[in-house]
Amino acid sequence: MSTPTAKRLTGHGLAVGLPPRWEGRIYRRVIDAGTGQPGRLQATGWPGENSYPVLHLANFALPASRGDYGTGAVELMGPDHLFVALLEFGPDCLGSALYAPVGIPRIRPGQFNPNGMQRRVAGQAGFQHFFTEAGRPFCLYVVIGSHRQAVQLTQQANAVLEQIEVSP
Repeated sequence: MSTPTAKRLTGHGLAVGLPPRWEGRIYRRVIDAGTGQPGRLQATGWPGENSYPVLHLANFALPASRGDYGTGAVELMGPDHLFVALLEFGPDCLGSALYAPVGIPRIRPGQFNPNGMQRRVAGQAGFQHFFTEAGRPFCLYVVIGSHRQAVQLTQQANAVLEQIEVSP
């Protein structure tokens, strides 16, 4: 019996093999510098913004419209769901204490905290970690649908985190 081939998602120097039934998107907010109007191709930013890549992964259907940290998606999560956001920050962050850890982290169930959410949602818990990978500064933000299922959901999160590749 063969295992299903994972869908591969690539863009902006990021790549990930998606497990079966997972969804993912890689985007960068675009602004039309000439008019100050939002770009048409991807999520929008604001005039003068420096935008950097964002990777979203989920084991549920991602809504088309959502915030960088999952606003609009995490509200749709059930207890078995998992949302992962990997957000790149500007090169000015390199060398700062916040981004000193090197490498995409692996998560332990005890690291999830209901107070670790950007906005509390009943039953959910979040994890946030800043680090540098391939000379690029990132924030990893992970939300689990049920704090009670932290062990199982952490295993899924780590399995997908192992699939992420970052190019310099």
